[in-house]
Amino acid sequence: MTDNLRRTLLACGLLLLAVSGVRADNEPPQDLATFPQSRLTIVTRSGALDFQIWTAETNSQRMQGLMYVRDLAADRGMLFVEERPRVAGMWMKNTYIPLDLLFMDARGKIVRILPMTKPLSLNVLSSQVPVKAVLELRGGEAARRNIRVGDIVQHAAFVAKKRR
Repeated sequence: MTDNLRRTLLACGLLLLAVSGVRADNEPPQDLATFPQSRLTIVTRSGALDFQIWTAETNSQRMQGLMYVRDLAADRGMLFVEERPRVAGMWMKNTYIPLDLLFMDARGKIVRILPMTKPLSLNVLSSQVPVKAVLELRGGEAARRNIRVGDIVQHAAFVAKKRR
């Protein structure tokens, strides 16, 4: 695939993301208590770190994410899981706090970290490579907890399916 074609496909995907985000402004935000919750562990070189997370499963939950949140506990986060790995693009529209974005491959390995993303920005934040999931944490947590590219996220979203 040529670089021009790759850029065109990425731009089209990001445009769809931006257009679909308009719908979120027309709906009241969902209470985070209605989002599915679970535990997630990040295995770092220094040890295991546990988080209580929300999972954005529906389209409206994915569009909302952590928009409108004014404070996020250090051990909380939100997980966005794709059916198949793809280049992920996110933005900080209506997001009032900085977030760390951790991008994971299909095995749960962190392949990219975007720390301290700028609140209220419409800039597209890209994984740059196909990923299975994105984890949003409170801004600065990745650095505080020494989370790095190559660390492993353990969660049911990354359980390998057995072949028959």
